[in-house]
Amino acid sequence: MCINLFEKNGGLKIESQNSKEKFGITTGSVATAASVAALLKIIDKSPEVVTISAPDTELTVEIENTEIINQNKARSIVKKPMYNDPDVTRGIKIISEVTLTDNCGEVEIIGGEGVGKVTKPGLQIPVGEAAINPVPRKMIKTNILKYLPEDKGVKVEIIIPEGKKIAPKTMNSRLGIIDGISILGTTGIARPMSLQAYKDSMRVQIDVAINNGYYDLLYVPGNIGTRIANELFDIEEYEIIEMSNFVGFMLEEAQKTEKVKTITLFGHAGKLIKIAAGITNTKQSVADARREIMTAYAGLVGASTETLREIFESITTEDVIKILDTEGITIEVFELIAEEIIKLCNLKYADIKFNAVIVKMDGTILTPSRMKNVPFKLK
Repeated sequence: MCINLFEKNGGLKIESQNSKEKFGITTGSVATAASVAALLKIIDKSPEVVTISAPDTELTVEIENTEIINQNKARSIVKKPMYNDPDVTRGIKIISEVTLTDNCGEVEIIGGEGVGKVTKPGLQIPVGEAAINPVPRKMIKTNILKYLPEDKGVKVEIIIPEGKKIAPKTMNSRLGIIDGISILGTTGIARPMSLQAYKDSMRVQIDVAINNGYYDLLYVPGNIGTRIANELFDIEEYEIIEMSNFVGFMLEEAQKTEKVKTITLFGHAGKLIKIAAGITNTKQSVADARREIMTAYAGLVGASTETLREIFESITTEDVIKILDTEGITIEVFELIAEEIIKLCNLKYADIKFNAVIVKMDGTILTPSRMKNVPFKLK
């Protein structure tokens, strides 16, 4: 598939044909192109490509297939092209079924199979609506109106056959979007996700939690923390906030809301202990002081020089825990680390009350005294 992106500023032309390319098009652009192609099919045209208007851009998109269903209805299929990004929607097919109506000038847009449904407040789309974001909706409507017969309206149904299958690979379920994926895009062009874009996508979790009345949140680094939390606590999905490596950013965003009451930092020792050293980006390539932190705290509780040297030379956090177990000081070390985490967070984010619960990979609690301050019921 060849996509030509004609950018108005300077008339730059970019062709994207495979996964080595830097740019692609959004699901919103794909849905728009399919909708235009289906409408053109009804009015006796069978385009192999269509040109659509996106914000500040014109896109020429190849159409995989169009077919007439009846004299007032047609469907079109467009395959989203590959480009250099781990976007799970690359290569999927998006179908638009377009039906002419007698509602003059009206463009009704609905989501069919594979398009997610919004079930929780806090997003750009109201509860109960298909997860087709405002910019794609506007793009579909604007481009359809260019070709719509003057005395007609149109109903547009977007279908994503693989939507339910790939939905678990997205954050949709955490945002209250069920049964499929979202139709997204703000510019029409898909670029590899920037760091800021990724962080912004993480932040939406906080908005959804607050809009659903959850002000006591459980912050976890990722899947391990989420799994163990669900095993231990009677907790709603939206009370669990995955912060990835961006501890500082996600705590700052929570404080900005002025609504979050408590945050319990919960997760595997290998990630959480870094916070005790003031590290707020826990990505290993950015900061990895695990052995130094654990050596220091083991020393504070009286570990021998030989034990400290053994800890310092260990490769993984789990290896260190085995050493601490042998010495009988595991709980003491991690309780001290948790205390420092709480102290540092309370100093920097004074409007929120903090707690810290550190666990092993198998879910064993390493800071049992902190469990009494967790605002969630144990199962």
